[in-house]
This record gives sequence, structure tokens and C-alpha cells, in this order.
Amino acid sequence: MINTIEYYEKNAKKFAEGTSSVDFMKTQNRFLTKLKNGSAILDFGCGSGRDTKYFLDQGFHVEATDGSKELCKLASEYTGIKVRQLLFNELDEKNEYDGIWACSSILHLSKEELKPVLNRMKDALKADGIIYTSFKYGTFEGERNGRYFTDMTEESFADLISGIDGLKIEEQWISSDVRPGRGEEKWLNLILRKQ
Repeated sequence: MINTIEYYEKNAKKFAEGTSSVDFMKTQNRFLTKLKNGSAILDFGCGSGRDTKYFLDQGFHVEATDGSKELCKLASEYTGIKVRQLLFNELDEKNEYDGIWACSSILHLSKEELKPVLNRMKDALKADGIIYTSFKYGTFEGERNGRYFTDMTEESFADLISGIDGLKIEEQWISSDVRPGRGEEKWLNLILRKQ
């Protein structure tokens, strides 16, 4: 995880520029339709702040966190709210959020780290709350371009979540990368619900 955070510290500006203007509205709205207006959302690993800004503009109450100090600074400027520096395993809120948005973020954890973090996310949700998360599609786990990735398939994610009580897959779908020139990359998208 440390190498991954170092990567984002060094490349924060370039990363933010490459992601903040990407149109992700279809997925954002798929998540928001499952929430009541004005619900409390945690953008967990918010990166550039693109999604935080969109959710705020739609009238939701949003808190945002990221592990990279530089990205927190850039996302705070971009969204107009204070973005808190927080590692995934430091989340300790209880029954706080209606929805947690973890877009392309917790994929930087190893399989061993994912289970306790998903449990923390579940605990931070109110009853019947939802999580959106996404992983690169496949079976690779390890370092790629200076960052750690755990890729997932439907089977490997189902296997992972089977050990977590009270969290169920409500929807899953495969999409193409929305960034220019990256359309051949596939993603596994998941909406999970707290039981």
C-alpha cells in the first residue's frame, strides 16, 4: 500500500487531470438512484474529487477521504469541501453513511486486506446502506505500473464476500474503461447492500 500512496503523491496532479473530467455519470446515477435525496455518502478513496463534486452538485451530503496527502489537497480545491487523509484500514465510523462510493480505490488492497476493510465499510453504513466498488477485471494480483492491484472476476469476488456476514451483492456488471484510449480494459462493478 505504501508504494501505491507514494505513486499518488508523486503523480497526483497528472492523475487528477486525467480523471476529473471523465464522464462517469451513468455509473454515478446507478448508485444515486438507490439512495434517498440528501443521503450521506462517503467517497472512500476519492482521488481527484470528481465523484464527490458530482454528488454534492446533486444535493447529497458527502464526506471524502483519500490516502494521498497531495490528492486530498487537490480534491479539496476541486470540490470546495475538506477532504480527509485516511488509509482504508483506518475507517472506524459506525452507522454513519447511507452509501459508500469506493470507485477504483480498494482495488489497491491485497485480498488479505480487502476482507477487514469491507467489514469496516459495512460497519460504517447505516442499516440497508449500499456500497459501490469496482475492480479491474481479471485474476492478476500484484504490482503494476508502480501501484498494487487486486483484480477480480465475479467468482473471485463472490468467494471473497462469502466470508463477510451481512453484506450481499445486489448488482454486478462488467464495463469498459471510460478514459480515452482505454476502452479495451474491462472493469467489474459491484453494488453491495448491508443486510
